[in-house]
Formats: sequence, C-alpha cells, structure tokens
Amino acid sequence: MADSLYHPTTPEIAQHRKDLAPGIHDAFEAFSRAVFADGALPEQTKQLIAVAVAHTTQCPFCIRGHTRLAHRAGATDEQIMEAIWVAAEMRAGGAYAHSTLAIDVLEKQADRDRAS
Repeated sequence: MADSLYHPTTPEIAQHRKDLAPGIHDAFEAFSRAVFADGALPEQTKQLIAVAVAHTTQCPFCIRGHTRLAHRAGATDEQIMEAIWVAAEMRAGGAYAHSTLAIDVLEKQADRDRAS
C-alpha cells in the first residue's frame, strides 16, 4: 500500500510537535480555545464556520476535527451539510468573480489584435 499524503497524527507525533516548540504550541492551543469559546457567536456557529472554511481550504484534518466538534456542539447533520454547501458556493463564486481578470486579458488581447 502506498504511503498516504496525509500522515495520521498519533499521540507520539503530537507530543513531539509540542516538545519542539512548547511555548508556541501552548499559545496556539490557548488561541484556539479562545476563538471557539462562546462570545458574540455561539460555539456551534463558530464550528459550522470552521467546517465551511476547512472544506474551502481542503484540510482533511480540519474537516474531520471541526465536523466532529460542530456535531458535539449541537449542530445537526443537515446544518453541517449546509455549511459545506456554503463553502462550495463560495469556492465556485470566487472562480466566477475572478473570471473578470481573464475577460480583461482577453479584451486587451482583442484590442491588440485589432490594432495590428
């Protein structure tokens, strides 16, 4: 069997990562706890946002982790799937919106072709 592109995280790897930069690791974990704590947005909403962002960034670890955490925070399967569809629309919408860059190039090329 071929090696996976995404190496599974084991407790040993997690500990090694922490040992290599303990202060930064601890700060990152504190930051993460603060970000996902209830505030102006409840934790469930924040986890649904994270599910959508994870699908947009295509991070398999984030997809798995935040789907699990969203569900644990009370999100339904339907809410999680809708968050994923929001991510799909945003990703597709970005390509659609950026098509203006290609159209601009094509129009400039057509102007050059007419001028020559």
